Order: sequence, then C-alpha cells, then structure tokens
Amino acid sequence: MDSVTISPVSGPVNGSMRPPGSKSITNRALICAALAGGTSILGGALDSDDTRVMIESLRKLGVIIVPDFDNAKITVTGNGGQFNSPVEDLFIGNSGTTVRFLTAALAFAGGQYRLSGVPRMHQRPIGPLVTALSELGAVVGAESAHQCPPVKINSPAITGGAVTVGGNISSQYLSGLLMAAPLATGDVEFKIEGVLISQPYVHMTIAVMRSFGVVVEADSSLTRFKIPADQVYRHCQYAIEPDASAASYFFAAAAICGGSATVDGLNRDALQGDVGFADCLQQMGCKVDWKENSICVTGPVVNGIDVDMSDVSDTVQTLTSVALFAKGPTHIRNVAHNRVKETDRIGNLAIELRKFGIRVDEREDGLSIYPGELKPATIETYEDHRMAMALALVGLKQPSVVITNPGCVAKTYPHYFEELQRFVTP
Repeated sequence: MDSVTISPVSGPVNGSMRPPGSKSITNRALICAALAGGTSILGGALDSDDTRVMIESLRKLGVIIVPDFDNAKITVTGNGGQFNSPVEDLFIGNSGTTVRFLTAALAFAGGQYRLSGVPRMHQRPIGPLVTALSELGAVVGAESAHQCPPVKINSPAITGGAVTVGGNISSQYLSGLLMAAPLATGDVEFKIEGVLISQPYVHMTIAVMRSFGVVVEADSSLTRFKIPADQVYRHCQYAIEPDASAASYFFAAAAICGGSATVDGLNRDALQGDVGFADCLQQMGCKVDWKENSICVTGPVVNGIDVDMSDVSDTVQTLTSVALFAKGPTHIRNVAHNRVKETDRIGNLAIELRKFGIRVDEREDGLSIYPGELKPATIETYEDHRMAMALALVGLKQPSVVITNPGCVAKTYPHYFEELQRFVTP
C-alpha cells in the first residue's frame, strides 16, 4: 500500500501481547553463532528485513543457516570465522547492525569483501569503525563521501592489539569490534574516547557473547574493554527476548488512549535497555507494574517531562507521539546520534510533528514538543520504520492521520499495523 489511514479508537485500550523477537539480539546472536563451531539454535528469532540481510550475507560467506520463521527459530552451523573469500556482493540494505558487525568480523578474519546497501546506507557514517580496524592492522576503506559505505576489505587477519574508539556516534561500532575480537590470536583491547552512548546495547553485546562462551573484561565505567586471547565461541541453544523497542508502541497506545497495555516476555532485568521507556511514561504520570515475566503500563499520560534519552534513543519517536497528549512541554536531550540513523530522527521528526499543528523546537541533540490542538496530517516516513510505527499512534486519538509507505515497517516489524489494530480493538 502507498499509505494507511489510522482509525481512532473510541475508548481506553486494554490488551496484552508479545512482540516478535528483538532485532538487536537476533543479529548479535547470528554473528556469534556464525563465528562458533557446531550448530546453534536461536529461539524467538525475528523475521524482518534487517535479519534477512544478515542471514543472506552470512550464507554467501559460507555459514549454513536454516530459518524456520513460522516457529521463530533459526538454525546456524558456524564456520569458526573461516569465511568464503573473495565475496564482493554483500548487500546489507539499510541495516546498521549488519554493516557494522560484518565489517568488523570480516576485517578480523581477513580476506577480500565488499559490503553495499541502499542509498541511505551510503549516507550513514562508518568512518570511526574503519579507522579503528585500520589501526589494528586491517586494510579496509569506505568508498562514499564522509566515510560512509560501501565498505571494501582487502586485508590479512587481525592478530590482536589495542585501539581507541570514539563513543559519541554509535555503540554499534564497539559492539562489532567486541564480537569480532575473539578471532584474533592475541589479546585485543579497546579504550573509549569521550562518553559512550547507548550503553545498554554494549551490555547486551557482552551478555550475548557470554552465552556463546566468550568473556569480555570491562571496567565499571565502560571506558576500557579487553578480550583475552585463546577464547572461542561455542555453539548453544539461545533464547531471544521479545523486542523492547517494539513494546514501546503498545505501552504508548495505553498512555495516549488510556487503559492498560501488558507486554509479555520482558521484565526489569531484560537485556534491552529500551524497557526503560516505561520509566519515561511513569515520569509522565502513567502507572507501571513490573512483573516477573511482563510489564504493564496504565495510562493516560498526564504531564510532559525533561528527559535524557541517550540510553533509550530508539524510542524517541514513540515518546514524541505521547508528548502530543501531555499537559505541558516535553524536552528530549542527548540524542544527537539519532541524526545518522535510518533518517535524521531529530530534523525530519520535527518536520513531521509540526504537521499536527503544534510547536516543535529543534536542537542539535534533541527536541522540545509543546502540545496543543492537533489537526489531521499526512506523515512522510523517510523509509524509517520507527517514524511510521511511532507517529501512527497519534492516529489512535486524532482523526485523519495518514502514514505513507507503511511497508517500511518490514525492516523490524512486518505485521505491525495488523497487530496494532488487533491490540486496540475491543
């Protein structure tokens, strides 16, 4: 479909659901399983554009992967880091995890490779990762302007070493380096320059690696990391959590419409930092009930907040939709890195929010949203799945909200609109 018009709901919602598996965890588990020897079973795995491009790339590299998406399962027979080479047609779409994780793994393994994607991917920076790999001895380069993909690797294997990595653009660079480091024959150490953003994702990476048998030594401030030599990934059966970023949309539906939203399979101890979105809603006047195997949010939203969202930056768009229905402004800070994601999730988000007739102030590192009387709007998605999923929520209260190119949600949640409709339907 070229567009979808969201149908407003007549009263409060009251539903429970379990989102599909986490994209972030699925792609991390795919890398670790591919680098292991033997066969791993990934349960609860996500079927999406991002996971499919990772799977197809790993297959071209010689990894045997058998998806069973009807049962949310992927079977991976790893190759211990012995990839096919040369391979020069790895298409990674617009998947940031795929290009960053594979670039690091292939550089550490050594060989000849080329990774390319859609035009937007060729605008997303990868220079800091390329620089770090080069300083470790790899021969790797980014072909587009401003150190963006396509990425070309023609390199011997990395044997070990120490390097400084900038922490202020994307934690995915560090995650890719950490997961690739066990391929080296010697110790590998990373020092973080500046403040590391999205730290929960680094904790997630370390936890997934541990499940596959590799230990990362890290200081408490996440400024130094060491992967001791002589560690190898081991095959295992690995259970993937439901996607906490996807859960945010259903929590937000309760905040906007009133009523309760229960998401099964997540709790306070989840690997995904985005469960912290529920804390933002609690600050806005919602009630949050944390249980052993579920989270329940009861709305409606009451007040706006001033919030640092650096650790939950994938839920910024969701929070802005909730903010439209609060009393008083909401100020979102410390998410400058959102400008280099699937779209500029600050500048382009401000453009779309203003279509509802409200005031939005844009800053380099965030936004301020001033609620007011809303009006109908047709929302451009910029091929960004989160723009589509988050701003569709406004249409649950405001009539005549149209989302263009709704198919872009296939990047992480192909059946989002159907599941949202079922969730809000009495």
